[in-house]
Amino acid sequence: MLKTGFYTTKPANNSALVVLIANKAGKAVIESNASDFDKKVKMALSSAIKASANFTGKARQSLILTGIAGAEVDHIVLLGVGNAKECSLTDIEAFGSVVVRTLKMHKISQASILLDSFDGHSNQSFAAHMAYGAVLEDYSFDQYKTKSKSKGKDKVEIKKLDFILSEVAEAKKLFTPLQKIAEGVFLTRDLVTEPANVLYPESFAARAKKELTPMGVKVQILTDKHMEKLGMGSLLSVGQGSARPSRMVIMQYDGLPKTASAKQKQPIAFVGKGVTFDTGGISLKPAAGMDKMKWDMGGAGTVTGLIKALAGRKAKVNVIGVIALAENMPSSTATRPGDVVTSMSGQTIEVLNTDAEGRLVLADALWHTQEKFKPKVVIDLATLTGAIIVALGHEYAGIFSNDEELPKQIAEAGEAVDEKAWHMPMCKAWDKAIDSPIADIQNIGGASTGAGSATAAAFLQRFIKKGTAWAHIDIAGMAWADKDRPTVPKGGTGYGVRLLDTLVKTHYEGK
Repeated sequence: MLKTGFYTTKPANNSALVVLIANKAGKAVIESNASDFDKKVKMALSSAIKASANFTGKARQSLILTGIAGAEVDHIVLLGVGNAKECSLTDIEAFGSVVVRTLKMHKISQASILLDSFDGHSNQSFAAHMAYGAVLEDYSFDQYKTKSKSKGKDKVEIKKLDFILSEVAEAKKLFTPLQKIAEGVFLTRDLVTEPANVLYPESFAARAKKELTPMGVKVQILTDKHMEKLGMGSLLSVGQGSARPSRMVIMQYDGLPKTASAKQKQPIAFVGKGVTFDTGGISLKPAAGMDKMKWDMGGAGTVTGLIKALAGRKAKVNVIGVIALAENMPSSTATRPGDVVTSMSGQTIEVLNTDAEGRLVLADALWHTQEKFKPKVVIDLATLTGAIIVALGHEYAGIFSNDEELPKQIAEAGEAVDEKAWHMPMCKAWDKAIDSPIADIQNIGGASTGAGSATAAAFLQRFIKKGTAWAHIDIAGMAWADKDRPTVPKGGTGYGVRLLDTLVKTHYEGK
């Protein structure tokens, strides 16, 4: 993880200084601290801005100056922040992202950032969130590259970013929990990016236990034998074609003191789909693009990273994380289309399509979570349907819920951290579409039904007990990105960790 520091004066040995430039009335404006520095370098910043044809201090613009007399650094990076008063915290985090990309482009390994006090934000908050954005941007996954490839001529490692500001202690205090959230995001990104020959149900379970147990999280691993005794025929049907046995991991984080009331102690539950590789089973997927199905465990990855973030920042809340892990493979022992299996709830399921497997693993995980922990709210996450990508692309996750307030809270939390989610409808017609002629329920709607994401949600709702507030978040379009965006490099995104951490903090922590 990128090392950051907060100082009142510029540390020695940094080869670059980043200076923030505002934009007012369409013109670049040099604020107080930057103005003092400009005077020190004999108005070199003002002269460079005046000479530039394009740099006006608009948000995310940058201008590089080199060899400036009296600067005591080799490079000066002018970074536009626009009208800082109108900037959201995610905008400020994006500035940190731009700094990292700019430094790497110019092969600069360490730099100091000169903070000013902008309208609407303290420089302590500005520094903390800029640092957070820089840390999120600097993530990479290259452990499978050989030393010669990962340390090549063109690879630039940012060794350190230092922030120069007043009230250093307050900036550190604000940044500390953000850093813990970033660690949770990185765990999710790592898990989603791991190849399926490395990350499979047993190794995923072991990884979760290794990561979380030292943080005070109670981690229980249910084997396939345990789940068989509990009657989890739905989950087990998905993995029965694989040589890799299925697992369920239960992560219990108790952040509330023992003196908390019984109502406060009632946990929030997060349940994640963890299909570590999805061939589609007997209903085999096309070969093209199947390699991407290593991230069909994205929901489980998010839940695991979220628990790490909450435990890391010592959130004052009780949380249960449950991940259902299976590998969906075709073989002589695999579930066939038309088979009927019995879920832990006692409901029988006709499996018409073995590629609609995520809902099968979630069915037993949702039921077990409610039976054992009696949570106040249940939220599941899954890369569940391609249909949600047809509806919402890669800009929004889809929210389905039996509650009126919960989807609003989730969507608002997503907006706050730029992890967007949209409330989708549910209706009786889609629930009726999954009635089976020979069992209690079938795992897909009819061919003419359409609404694939909605019928999948209707299936899950059959396993939610009456009176339990529940939301299902379909993250199929969000768990992986084929192109960079601010603070989110291409690849595993870690989507959902920041959103759900914000949801917990806003609506449940300490309540």
